[in-house]
Amino acid sequence: MTRSTAPPVTGTVVPVPVSQVAGSGSFVLGPASAIAATGLAVPVAEYLVEALRPVTGSPLPIGDSGDIVLAIEAGHPPEGYALRVAADGIRITADAGAGLFWGVQTLRQLVPPATSAPIPATTIEDHPRFAYRGAMLDVARHFFGVDDVKRYIDELALLKLNVLHLHLSDDQGWRLQIDEWPRLTEHGGSTQVGGGGGGFYTKDDYRAIVAHAASRFVTVVPEIDMPGHTNAALASYPDLSCDGTAPALYEGIEVGFSSLCIGKERSYEFVEDVVTELVELTPGPWIHIGGDESLATPEADFLRFVERASAIVAAQGKIAIGWHEMGRSTNLPAGTIGEYWSFTTPRDDAAAVSQSFIDGGGKLIMAPADVAYLDMKYDESSPLGLVWANGPTSVKESYLWDPADILPGVGDESILGVEAPLWTETIATLDEVEFMAFPRLAAIAEIAWSPRVEKNFEEFAGRLAAFGERLDALGIRCFRAPEVPWYPRV
Repeated sequence: MTRSTAPPVTGTVVPVPVSQVAGSGSFVLGPASAIAATGLAVPVAEYLVEALRPVTGSPLPIGDSGDIVLAIEAGHPPEGYALRVAADGIRITADAGAGLFWGVQTLRQLVPPATSAPIPATTIEDHPRFAYRGAMLDVARHFFGVDDVKRYIDELALLKLNVLHLHLSDDQGWRLQIDEWPRLTEHGGSTQVGGGGGGFYTKDDYRAIVAHAASRFVTVVPEIDMPGHTNAALASYPDLSCDGTAPALYEGIEVGFSSLCIGKERSYEFVEDVVTELVELTPGPWIHIGGDESLATPEADFLRFVERASAIVAAQGKIAIGWHEMGRSTNLPAGTIGEYWSFTTPRDDAAAVSQSFIDGGGKLIMAPADVAYLDMKYDESSPLGLVWANGPTSVKESYLWDPADILPGVGDESILGVEAPLWTETIATLDEVEFMAFPRLAAIAEIAWSPRVEKNFEEFAGRLAAFGERLDALGIRCFRAPEVPWYPRV
């Protein structure tokens, strides 16, 4: 494959903007450059200073005037922005802080890796296709500490992703302090896949994650998976099981063998307490209650449970999200969101049950496992990942699909957004998370943000190669997919 010898300076932005027009001339960041920002623009300007200082070495003071202007101005679509680079400076405008922040992410990609290189003149108008642009991190099967999660949030923001879905409980571990049920973390949080100890977030830890996410305009969606995927909870509190016996802690990767006891009122006291404490920690609108792979729960019991659990969430002023199996119920609270994780060609009853969320006034999050699951192997030689979702999944396959093409009659108006889940059965370190996420996460981010167009993978691969330079500069290990014309490492 022919490989470029130097990165291009235009047409490098991922996700691709709605509109980008090349201008005449260029702008050079210099030691006298400064940022003009006031009011709500100041925190975004402070972030930009920290992001650019390692690249430019410039102090970039913030004040009332400067050759880089960040301004809040009306007239942009939600989360949209306008960016103009000209010989006399740079101007980014948006009608709120989020749009301004996404414009800054684009600017970061326009700044050449070489400190003294000019930024080519260009004009960009941009806004997202979907309101929910997410990634999920499974911290239950392997635990990841606060600093690791914060770093992952920063990486999501670089791609204009605005949701981090944290999978906080599963058979292998319970990861969030619940005051009313302390053994969930004391006992249920003590292990993980393969052993070697587990871990959990105190409430202050979790607040720190939420606050860091908010500073990046990212919403944290906590997930407590139930009634299945609950072995860690049952091991901690045997009265949640039907026979009152505590199962052993679990360190394997099989699914579908555990269930809360649906007939016990104690199970709903548990749900009420957990949801109450989650709501206190969650400024965002959503609480995810799982509902997938409840193979040990009889169907009538499953329906009864998800209806009551989702009603508990709704009664506390939050919107319940559930994996698409919850759509087997037609009695969920109005507006409940379904997360579709079947394949791009739906299996079993996935299409029908997903439609039930829309019929109930809700929408869908599209996360088809065969293209959006970041834990699938890249190819047969990949040392990490699994292949059960029609894997391996190449970067090209993760790019060449569209969320509005999967379910009959389900177009953009019925889709809340797109998500890239990363399950961690085989992934134990942040370095491994990054290796599995990049570069496929960039493909999912483009699907979530950019307008729908005729897909051209070769064009995308060229921009992805330029984005790889940014990842290298940030110390993010990226899989060098053979279908991408990467620049030689220097």
